[in-house]
Amino acid sequence: MRKIEVCSTSLDDAREAEAGGAIRIELCSAITCGGVTPSHATIQSIVDANLNLDINVLIRAREGGFHYTPSEIDTMCRDIEFCRHAGVHGVVIGALTAQGDIDIEACKRMVEAAGDLSITFHRAFDICREPLASLEQIIALGCDRLLTSGQQPSAEQGVELIAELVERAAGRIIIMPGAGINPRNIAFIEQKTAATEFHSTAAVDFNDTAYRGHAVSFAAYPQREGVIRRSAREVVSELVNNTL
Repeated sequence: MRKIEVCSTSLDDAREAEAGGAIRIELCSAITCGGVTPSHATIQSIVDANLNLDINVLIRAREGGFHYTPSEIDTMCRDIEFCRHAGVHGVVIGALTAQGDIDIEACKRMVEAAGDLSITFHRAFDICREPLASLEQIIALGCDRLLTSGQQPSAEQGVELIAELVERAAGRIIIMPGAGINPRNIAFIEQKTAATEFHSTAAVDFNDTAYRGHAVSFAAYPQREGVIRRSAREVVSELVNNTL
């Protein structure tokens, strides 16, 4: 049975992930911009629910790129410290220099703040200049896992680099494909990369039936106004079990 991590934004999502057989959630907010750190209340509510899966929290101070100011790095270290005391299993970190390399000093600070927490390096990797050199730096930092689409828009498109990363990692770090993974392509990605863990939102669309005015839109894409993406246990289960 393959291992699935579900990108979740709420306790409801986390419960769907658990029910579908996921081993872990990556908890974040604002998925439409790639995710940022969720509120402390959201983190604590999911920890308090005592679900039968691991909780990893995305540590990202803002949307946009991954070259951070000193104050943003301070904020992320404080968020990591909160997560450690809250009782989560791990954190998901990453930072780059202005030149597109791994920001070793910023990442060292975050790793130190994490203490004994599990550490995943996030998809900042997918825009770094030298992926193979960066892999070795991420391993040297002590990260347990690397989330990547193989530096392509989707993991399906990035299978060639992902497979090379899995081979080069040689068990020193878990290479976890993510981006666009769904029940239709997961078996193909698994076969081509030899990866054992996979990251997905496992989401379906729900229509918000509450009243709203028609003149104002808050959606990034107006045609998506009133559409809510939520994780679904049926999709999670397909990801876990689909061998087609």
